[in-house]
Amino acid sequence: MKLKVGQSSISIERGDITDWEVDAIVNAANSTLAMGTGVAGAIKRKGGVIIEEEAIRQGPVEVGEAVLTTGGNLAATHVIHAAVMGPDLKTDGDRIGATTRAVLGLATKHRITSLALPALGTGVGHVPPTTCADVMLKAVVEHLQAGGSSLKRIAFVLYQDDAYKAFTDTLKRLGAVK
Repeated sequence: MKLKVGQSSISIERGDITDWEVDAIVNAANSTLAMGTGVAGAIKRKGGVIIEEEAIRQGPVEVGEAVLTTGGNLAATHVIHAAVMGPDLKTDGDRIGATTRAVLGLATKHRITSLALPALGTGVGHVPPTTCADVMLKAVVEHLQAGGSSLKRIAFVLYQDDAYKAFTDTLKRLGAVK
């Protein structure tokens, strides 16, 4: 499933985000930037502990902020650590939206052209995939429509069936209301 917005494309894909060959993948982080389970754990296992060490040196950060590190041994050049929750591991749609906007701003600042994102907050954060899809996709579409973004290819790389369905349904709906 794809949607063109100006010169950019948004796609919904199935798979393991750690395998994506893009300028940057996004890590669903907590504000300490320590990488434990879920997407963060998978990135650390495949990319190496250097990613976590570099992130922690930049933290802690506030929920809603993002930092950029090397991609270590990943196919991606960089990892953007999106602090979508605090140490309490709680988050919501507003925090996910703010964090997504921070990720997009950081990507543009660093002239990143291709980005892969997971469904932020749907794992340990327990946010329903439909809520996550709605706020993340709206933030991306608004960012691209505003102009001035370096991003040309944005892929939501989803591992779970329910997240894939929620993102696909939401992107179809957003594409219909251009």
